[in-house]
Amino acid sequence: MAEAPLLLAVPNVSESRETGVLEAVERGFSPAHFLDIHTDPDHGRAVFTLAAPQGELAPALVKGARVIVDRIDLTAHEGLHPHVGALDVLPVVYLDEQRKGAACAELLTAAALIGEELEVPVVLYGELATRPEHAERAWLRQGGWRGLAERIESGEVVPDYGPPHAHPTAGVVLAAARPPLIAFNLDLVSGDLDLAKRIAAGLRESGGGLPGVRAIGLYLEERGCAQVSTNVQDYRVTPLRMIVEAVREQAEIAEAELVGLAPEAAFQRFPEDVALRGFYPERHLLENALRALR
Repeated sequence: MAEAPLLLAVPNVSESRETGVLEAVERGFSPAHFLDIHTDPDHGRAVFTLAAPQGELAPALVKGARVIVDRIDLTAHEGLHPHVGALDVLPVVYLDEQRKGAACAELLTAAALIGEELEVPVVLYGELATRPEHAERAWLRQGGWRGLAERIESGEVVPDYGPPHAHPTAGVVLAAARPPLIAFNLDLVSGDLDLAKRIAAGLRESGGGLPGVRAIGLYLEERGCAQVSTNVQDYRVTPLRMIVEAVREQAEIAEAELVGLAPEAAFQRFPEDVALRGFYPERHLLENALRALR
């Protein structure tokens, strides 16, 4: 019998400070293999990276989601990162086209169970979006989680799974199956928020910037600096060095930060004079992390 394909999942959770809650969530995601967690107190977010074969991943995601719904209350949430749910984003990641079907099937199974069992509405975005306007998370996040709750009540947004109203404390889950995406941040030496926002606006593909790049500008109280926070849809088209080069044409960079894991190829010709905070190749390069599972 053929071995079930190995898939990744990168649940984004709206919690970053309560260690006990995050540890409970990590345990909840078992038996999926835990590869990494990235937290940021200013963003108010934890990004988990998990791996499991098809057939094991969906039940693990539902189990972890149950802990998240039980333990995280959006009405008390603080954080800069745009969000609409306690389990804000639920991507299942396929590493090659041969695993795409398995990833879609596993994601849809998890989404249906979260909607039915936990009574949290799930909206599919990206390639699985059932309406053109649902394709982009930014459109769904307009107005925050309360704004999305009102848009669901009015019928403007129709969840793909679960009830036709937001969960009172867990909000809404945005779910997708996708290839690897890289979350990559650059802290500026400057604390100028307007500068960070201008740089982010220029980077965004939607504004004529770099292909496949989404970006926002933030001010981080904990580190006392402005940050350009990006998502890179396809590192083969836009490697991380291009992000660095574009930003430092306009501002001095203090250091860079990878959120979660990334393929080694994304760092080809990465500038040696830019420090990567908390980066360990054996843990944060995708190939090395997966090799350790064997």
